[in-house]
Amino acid sequence: MRLTRSTAAAAALPLLALGLAACSSSSSGADAAGASSASSASSASSGSASSGSAAAQFPVTLTASNGRVTLSRQPTRIVSLSPTSTEDLFAIGAGKQVVAVDKDSDYPAGTPKTSLDGITPNAEAILKYQPDLVVAYADSNGLVAALQKVGVPVLIEPSATSLDQAYQEIDQLGQATGHEPAAASTVASMKTRISAAVAQAGSNHTNLTYYWELDPTYYSATSSTFIGQVAGLFGLKNIADKVDKAADGGYPQLSSEYIAQSSPSIVFLADTVCCSANAKTVAARPGWSGIAAVRADDVVGLDDDIASRWGPRLPQLVEEIAAAVEKAPAK
Repeated sequence: MRLTRSTAAAAALPLLALGLAACSSSSSGADAAGASSASSASSASSGSASSGSAAAQFPVTLTASNGRVTLSRQPTRIVSLSPTSTEDLFAIGAGKQVVAVDKDSDYPAGTPKTSLDGITPNAEAILKYQPDLVVAYADSNGLVAALQKVGVPVLIEPSATSLDQAYQEIDQLGQATGHEPAAASTVASMKTRISAAVAQAGSNHTNLTYYWELDPTYYSATSSTFIGQVAGLFGLKNIADKVDKAADGGYPQLSSEYIAQSSPSIVFLADTVCCSANAKTVAARPGWSGIAAVRADDVVGLDDDIASRWGPRLPQLVEEIAAAVEKAPAK
């Protein structure tokens, strides 16, 4: 799932590539069929959802980005309009309660993917799935007001701006779905893996610089963004920081010449899936063969989605960054 740079800046998202690359070809007829099958699936799994979290206490009132949200009972018909939230829900054991996800929620395998759009959500289309909870990353198209009118609670879990916020969103989804212990366990596991990766690679590599590529037109993410903070765990210096302007929102467009002159120690490519970027194509760019990362073979191709989400697969991204840091020659 990947956002264009302009859309991301307008929405003030901390990750430019929010994983919106995948495009669904599902028709509205397919959506209606999906709603029908999802209803059957929910009926079969609702008992399992309840028995799996007998200790859950409802009603529960949560404070989300859209304010206080009260859930009178454990939800059994969840619609997720955020790929990261979808990953979170399945990671904490609430997958059986999810009856529909947006067209860009492509992980884990087997999610009830539909043609619902998380960027410009349509309340009428969402209501076909008879949800008792909707999770989204932004209140777009009047989503919250439209669903509140018919008594459907909405949790807005926005793009995380820090690791703590990413963890808090998982915990909150655990509370909302009756899976608090599993959510706490998921967060603890993430923290353990991330800490281990940083401890092994080291956190004071101020002698190493990096360039984080979001697309082939050289948009990047600065240290002030979520992904910049993740890379900052290792003490790396971001070459995009020097050219960032207030209007860029943390996502400046660099020039090919500037990147070549900066000669970053590591190049991270978050556009391998969308745009087929790889070490070979990078080395072939005019003037780039002399870049330190190219000479040291430290051009790292990342999975676009993992690099653009802030959910349970975040430790995998941190481990890939750690491996690149360990490989980079000291300056």
